[in-house]
Amino acid sequence: MNFLIREATKNDAGQILDLIKELADFEKEPHEVEVTVNDLQKDGFNTQPAFKCFVAENENDIVGMALVYNRYSTWKGKILHLEDLIVSEKFRGQGLGTLLLNQVVKYGHALGVKRINWEVIDWNEPAIAFYEKKGAKVLRDWDVVQLSEQGIKDYLSKI
Repeated sequence: MNFLIREATKNDAGQILDLIKELADFEKEPHEVEVTVNDLQKDGFNTQPAFKCFVAENENDIVGMALVYNRYSTWKGKILHLEDLIVSEKFRGQGLGTLLLNQVVKYGHALGVKRINWEVIDWNEPAIAFYEKKGAKVLRDWDVVQLSEQGIKDYLSKI
């Protein structure tokens, strides 16, 4: 297969959302996706974008994506967060994940980041093996902590 890895454009938002929904289905949480095409367009393709997205294109169809944004570590300084690296199921095993991860690492290096972070769900052993094979360190002794939109409201109501 011949894949083109490129920066996403505003017009890609619909296909990007399709991949996000495919990931949510894979992770058995399709009901959790709240983001819309309009949200992606508004948040990612303005004068101060909240994220950068790289897409993998095959015959004018987007079949993979990697969405990243900047963070800051009090221990390391500038870091890059990989929110999601998604390859459509029928294109897995063809090196597309490697091409997308390569692009993320090149981008992070160009930014001068000290680290690239991301999470992987603990039961996705193929993804864990893929990341470890690439030299990533999976920190199994850390837990992800989140405060949902409702949690934020509840928190604020108590202060």
